Amino acid sequence: MDSPTSPHGTGAPRHLAELVTRAAARTPDHPAIVDVTGGTTLTWADIDAASAAEAARLRAAGVRPGDRVVVRLANGAPFCVAVLGAVRADAVAVPIGPVAVPRELGIVFADCTPSIVVAPPDDLDAAGCAAAVGAALIGPPELSGRVSDGETVTHGVGGEDIALLVYTSGTTGTPRGVRLSHRALLANRAQAAELRPAPVTPVDRVLLSLPMFHVFGLAAGFLQVCWAGATAVLTGRFDPEHTAEVLVAHRVSGVAGVPSMFRSLLDLPPADLRAATANVRMCTSGGAPLPARWLADFRDATGLWIFEGYGLTEGGPVLTTNGVGGVAKPGSVGRALPGIELRLVDAEGRPIDTEDPDDDEELDAVSEPSHDTGLVAVRGPNLFSGYWPDGAGGPDADGWFRTADVGFLDADGDLHLVDRSSDLVIVNGFNVYPREVERVLAEIDGVAEAAVVGVADDRTGEAVKAVLVRAAGSTLTEEEVRAHCTLRLARFKAPSVIAFVDELPRTPTGKVARRQLAAS
Repeated sequence: MDSPTSPHGTGAPRHLAELVTRAAARTPDHPAIVDVTGGTTLTWADIDAASAAEAARLRAAGVRPGDRVVVRLANGAPFCVAVLGAVRADAVAVPIGPVAVPRELGIVFADCTPSIVVAPPDDLDAAGCAAAVGAALIGPPELSGRVSDGETVTHGVGGEDIALLVYTSGTTGTPRGVRLSHRALLANRAQAAELRPAPVTPVDRVLLSLPMFHVFGLAAGFLQVCWAGATAVLTGRFDPEHTAEVLVAHRVSGVAGVPSMFRSLLDLPPADLRAATANVRMCTSGGAPLPARWLADFRDATGLWIFEGYGLTEGGPVLTTNGVGGVAKPGSVGRALPGIELRLVDAEGRPIDTEDPDDDEELDAVSEPSHDTGLVAVRGPNLFSGYWPDGAGGPDADGWFRTADVGFLDADGDLHLVDRSSDLVIVNGFNVYPREVERVLAEIDGVAEAAVVGVADDRTGEAVKAVLVRAAGSTLTEEEVRAHCTLRLARFKAPSVIAFVDELPRTPTGKVARRQLAAS
């Protein structure tokens, strides 16, 4: 008998379309998608038929294997069917957020040169950018679509063929297209399915309020649901009250989110939050660091752990999770998934020695000199095939990919992220990692959220700027913040610029938009 988290009969799937066809063969009448916003529920048989019809529509429109098909639709069943249909037609699906502005669309369209753009007919921005590169714009797929009698829809072998082209957020530069093959995406789904407790089982109903154009929502979320043959509960918006209603009405058992979503749920009255999460067995968080205070507060309010993970688009995307050890360790993103190797390296890719503390940098009570930091490097079958168009920048000859993330491994072997190397603030030649300063700021009573960035300084090159959101009712002052940081941070790490705001700016995927903070 098949294991609960591996719905495939014999042999591992090689093409993403097999996830749907096999789920439809096994449990055709089981709900696959509950589209809350659209008011639609589709079974696995429905999804199988609709994605086959979409593949036929794309082929009739001239799409050939390897062609790029841009999907610019809001969260919902049509988005899922459009992506699955493109993949089933052996095209490369390129998901793009509906909030992307013409400048961003133009960059992506010029880079990937799509042949088809799937978007609402009244999306003038998409239409204009499509016309500029000679692509045709077609409307969303029919959810009740069926392949005509006598028409066959067969797909290729998948494997190393590119299934998704996902553009990085571009918060640190021009967006780059990450080439994710069928092999990489399926390997990551299999790796996640081996975890215990399993992130998704066939009986789960998983809430996905994450942006579906992002690899977290699409691959780690929806494709993991497809792997298990479970049910995805999709919403087009997120707010605490609405989410609480959805959790109850649709008997949600799994929640995938970014830290800010879980923090927002804490704004609900404790009794209401506990009642809303009564059926939830698993909460997973990724995309940004999860503050230890939020983890503890959520546990106190609901009795649930939030299992934090770490990943990146190039990893398909999940690389580590607390789920490996089964313990939600504050401050840690856990260990590598089964089948993934992880090590820390220097800027040249050389493995970091475990006993080589940095004697040159001033240390303080927050730093952990017993742990060597390094760039996180990973190896595994889930890694991408380089960047579009030619595959440059992918794993090296030995299969290792060096990320831009800085971290250390604790005595248990769990990974702790310090920061992205690109977010470093350099003060008088000393490295300041924003996340370390943010942890200190989070200790202050009256701080709801904190973000740290570097700003230009005539004397020190860069200075540390802290942007804080006060907790409700707090009268926290700049002087109080400075006093706390003086006690907890070396002088060069303490913020020299402190600002208070009502809320932190965020990217569509929930990350703090640091560049906006630096410019404000």
